[in-house]
Amino acid sequence: MKFVTYDGGKTGLIKGDGVVDISSLCMGSGQAAMESLISNYESLKDDLEKLSKDGNATPLASVKLDAPLPRPGKILAMGGNFLENGAKKPAPMWGFTKSLDAVLAPGGTVVLPDVDANIFHHEAELVLVFGKNGKDIKSAKAMDYVFGYTCGLDVSARIFTGTPAAARVPNTLPISPAKSYNGFAPMGPCIATKDEISDPQNLHVELRVDGELRGDYNTNDMGNTIEESIEYVSAIESVSPGVVFYLGTNHQGLGAMQDGDNIEITIEQIGSFSFNVSDPLKRKWAKGVDQETAKAVREGTSGPGRNVRPL
Repeated sequence: MKFVTYDGGKTGLIKGDGVVDISSLCMGSGQAAMESLISNYESLKDDLEKLSKDGNATPLASVKLDAPLPRPGKILAMGGNFLENGAKKPAPMWGFTKSLDAVLAPGGTVVLPDVDANIFHHEAELVLVFGKNGKDIKSAKAMDYVFGYTCGLDVSARIFTGTPAAARVPNTLPISPAKSYNGFAPMGPCIATKDEISDPQNLHVELRVDGELRGDYNTNDMGNTIEESIEYVSAIESVSPGVVFYLGTNHQGLGAMQDGDNIEITIEQIGSFSFNVSDPLKRKWAKGVDQETAKAVREGTSGPGRNVRPL
């Protein structure tokens, strides 16, 4: 099944090209309602299946989608978790968190902040949604804690201070300020339950900017499996229903985000959504894939965006 949050807090079940209102089965609205649905999913399955078959659907085109999890309890993220199309070997795991204020709904607008960033990168990612409470989860049991998946963007301001990245400190999962500005965690369009996904370790991810294909990779390029990533992150942070986990990206399709862009992410078996970019400062970077960053990450010669500056 696929679930959405829409029209200011309603909870819905996707049925073809429409959405069935299931708010009456959930407690509260918005984030609280989705957490209620996730926590009680097994006991609600019969009712949900009946609504999926017999419920009246409103066309998706006539509703306004919110982020499926508008205010998750935590936004966890893996860093450097891809092999760059096999060019690298798996690296020691590290991660970070993002501010809860970073969540952006489909159709929203990311406003690039007035900070001295070399570049603002789009990072298309598979995002895992936890389904129950857990801590110190072993990889063999990891998938038992997964409710489903959604699509996400980890928007990244490349700001370099000359100090080591906090995210690389062992046994910590600190907040990343450069990834936590308002709107820097777009998510959508829905949560697909894990039984909808044939193999989360083999999903095609695409990102387009104004229709131009940039991100184009498969989740089988992960250096550490989803199960291993869950074991890593849960050794540091507890998880609970509705907590989201950005699983990392392949950097070979990164590019600049700049004023006027429309960015769309698509992950097979889940769906797609788009959002807009506004930059009050009207900064400009080269269009297309950031080949300097792609090469640097592939070869391990410097951090993403280190040598890129506005035109």
